[in-house]
Amino acid sequence: MSAMPGVVAINTFREAVRDRVLYNLVLFALMMIGAAILVGQISIGIERLVIINLGLSAISIFGLVMAVFIGVGLVYKEMEKRTLYTLLAKPIRRSEFLVGKYGGLLLTLLVNTSFMTLGLGLALYYVGRPFVPSDAWILVAIYFILLELALVTALALFFSCFSSPMLSALFTLGIYVTGIFGTDIRDFGEVTKSPALTAATHILYYLIPNFHNFNVISAVAHGQAIPASLIGWNTLYAAVYVTFVLVAASAVFSRRNLK
Repeated sequence: MSAMPGVVAINTFREAVRDRVLYNLVLFALMMIGAAILVGQISIGIERLVIINLGLSAISIFGLVMAVFIGVGLVYKEMEKRTLYTLLAKPIRRSEFLVGKYGGLLLTLLVNTSFMTLGLGLALYYVGRPFVPSDAWILVAIYFILLELALVTALALFFSCFSSPMLSALFTLGIYVTGIFGTDIRDFGEVTKSPALTAATHILYYLIPNFHNFNVISAVAHGQAIPASLIGWNTLYAAVYVTFVLVAASAVFSRRNLK
């Protein structure tokens, strides 16, 4: 693969940095972390629990908003501005264009998540509680959030290849919510004792990404260690699923008539 995806990724990152929405999201995330400080001061004795819970939740929520509402417009905006036709006239494949767009948004999410993580660290430091070894698991929780956002971004990009931003956002959010409750949906199918419904819920369980496994916020807030096996499994799962979705997106986009 050529260096063109890297060029597209950098340009995508620069465009995102110029977008005021990103700064607003980071500002609101930092405000939420500031609110966690106030709540933590009121909740004497459970400052760590409150701040980590709210801080990580803020990082996850605002990262999700960025991944969905920027991701669904990655291809559509280029087509609307007609800059896509100029790009594809150059020696770049459509698959390379998609990979570059995906990488650019991931870089944007990584930078913004890093700033929000810094805000969470400052919140913990502000309340005067010294850092302890168990705080290292906070970084694991943030790593899982990034893996989750990588999956969401891939899904948003996939739907943006053949649908409008509004529908793409609805499809992506629908899959995200379904993925959170995937285990419950599977268990519900088993409880009904209906062979057809049980089979359908099991198929849905294995097709839809299992976002539930990436949520360790509560465990980390209580200082619990995250098993190395879960870290390895989540990393492999996200990598395989993202690869599959990007290949599917490239296949769809390559067959799309852009005239």
